[in-house]
Amino acid sequence: MNQVIQPREIAEAQRVKDAAAGGSAPVRAKPRSDVGTIVLHWATAAAVVVSLATGLRIGGDGLDSVVGRALWSVLPQGEVWTWHFVGSLALFFCATAYAVYMARAGLMQRIAPSRMRVLTMPASARLRWNAVNVVLHWAIYAILAALTATGVAMYLGFGDWVVTVHGLLATVTLVYIGVHVFTHFMYGGLDQLLRLFKPSPLARTAAARPRPFVVAAFAGLPIAFGVAALDYGTRDALTVAHVATPPTADGKLDDAAWANARPVRVRTEQGANLGGTGTSTVEVRAVEDGRKIYFAFRWEDPTRSQMRLPLVKREDGWRMIGSKADTADVIDFYEDKLAVLFTRSDAFGNGGSTHMGPDPLPGQPKPVHGRGYHYTTDGLYADVWQWKASRGGLLGRVDDMYFGPPNEANEAMKAGKARYQAGYDSDPGTSFYVYNYKSEAPGGYRGPVTLSKLPKDYAATVKAMGTLHLDLNKSNDEGSRWWMTEDEVVPYSKEADDKIPVGTVIPGVLIQGQYSGDRADLMGAAQWKDGYWTLETSRVLDTGSKYDIPFKKGEPIYMYVSVFDHTQTRHTRHMRPIVIALP
Repeated sequence: MNQVIQPREIAEAQRVKDAAAGGSAPVRAKPRSDVGTIVLHWATAAAVVVSLATGLRIGGDGLDSVVGRALWSVLPQGEVWTWHFVGSLALFFCATAYAVYMARAGLMQRIAPSRMRVLTMPASARLRWNAVNVVLHWAIYAILAALTATGVAMYLGFGDWVVTVHGLLATVTLVYIGVHVFTHFMYGGLDQLLRLFKPSPLARTAAARPRPFVVAAFAGLPIAFGVAALDYGTRDALTVAHVATPPTADGKLDDAAWANARPVRVRTEQGANLGGTGTSTVEVRAVEDGRKIYFAFRWEDPTRSQMRLPLVKREDGWRMIGSKADTADVIDFYEDKLAVLFTRSDAFGNGGSTHMGPDPLPGQPKPVHGRGYHYTTDGLYADVWQWKASRGGLLGRVDDMYFGPPNEANEAMKAGKARYQAGYDSDPGTSFYVYNYKSEAPGGYRGPVTLSKLPKDYAATVKAMGTLHLDLNKSNDEGSRWWMTEDEVVPYSKEADDKIPVGTVIPGVLIQGQYSGDRADLMGAAQWKDGYWTLETSRVLDTGSKYDIPFKKGEPIYMYVSVFDHTQTRHTRHMRPIVIALP
């Protein structure tokens, strides 16, 4: 087989021949790169760094993250979602433009697949490293194509293995950067790396066509903007139908009001638990009767979970069952929840309210779990409805909360004795649930806790909880109660405690008092059956509160939903908002 001789090698052979003949060998000019290549290379590099760094921050929040968690302290913080999508879109543009530029400038010979044949035949080390660089060039295009495909799938709500593959590809890209620099150095030394800082005019060849850079830029922009326009034009719109007779709140969807209400289904992903997939599809319907608005939510959840940090009596006192209560990141013994966010903003990251990292709000206390905060930066309030299975969710209540501008930390929060939550808080007013143990500072709950109340009849309380098992893959019994009401308890006393045997488990939640104020605006009813929760909610169209979003025609409202499967904060998410369409 004849070896293919490249033009560069012919020139080198001629230089050596001239020197052997007694002539002086010309000094080899240090390599330079054309302006178009330099601009597109560094634009691509910047897009890769932005999308990769922000993606590792997002992915590093996962429970099974390795690379993102290892780099957790040095990755960018704050509202990284927007930067991630902008960086990814820019990368898509750069890759498209670069391919067009190479073809139009007559530079395809640089990366011609035929150059890879050198690896199968005797050749100089320089030629071999050049072939390796060609292999890597095509490899990164394949990697970026796969990252784009999995990224789009995740954006559309597909999770589980797609998330794993996307994260793996991101790690491969991180490794590729180092390998890319190393192989270019081995090919041409430091001069090969510095050529990307030394512009030169584009050499005109027979294969070159006019204005390659301008044509490449205009070829990439329509595609990038077209992708963005397609996204905006295909969002799900939830039409709020008008009904004369409102639905009955019973956790079922058999009312006539729901029959003609067209549902919207949204895939949510990257949550904890949920049978190990971390995904849940949420079906949403909405109707109004001129005074109130009614929503129906139905979502996948393999187990009915109500055990929110129950308490067990040990020899040394009462202890909390559940892990990571000290960092507000419980993922085992907790209740099921559903959060619904209404906002005027359709920005990435739940309307721009999600700020990630161990210290995303400098000057304020750091998040106790190190994962970030929810708050707004435009001075507006996003309306948050949170249904909680054991804290009133099965007693007709949905908690009315909000994301707003960051609250100022009080002295206890600054001293680390209380949890700071930035812009996430309850609407003004009271709720009827409290906890049956004395609050402890972040880092607490690791030993015996101080109880507030004891059951009057512990046997009756245990019976009300239903079948006692600690297997999180099993549902709590239908009709079971993992809370105690005011008439079922007495103040804690050692005398009453001594009558309760070691090993007894009681709920960690007390239902006492009443809902009041703005916090009492929401009502709801829920049922779990065959792996699905169904929740019906109601609220007046306009509460008049600055913490609530009024439902009015002509004003944009975007909705996001998040599923919690017996987890405190690690809910599912989706990036595309549901658009509320009022009649």
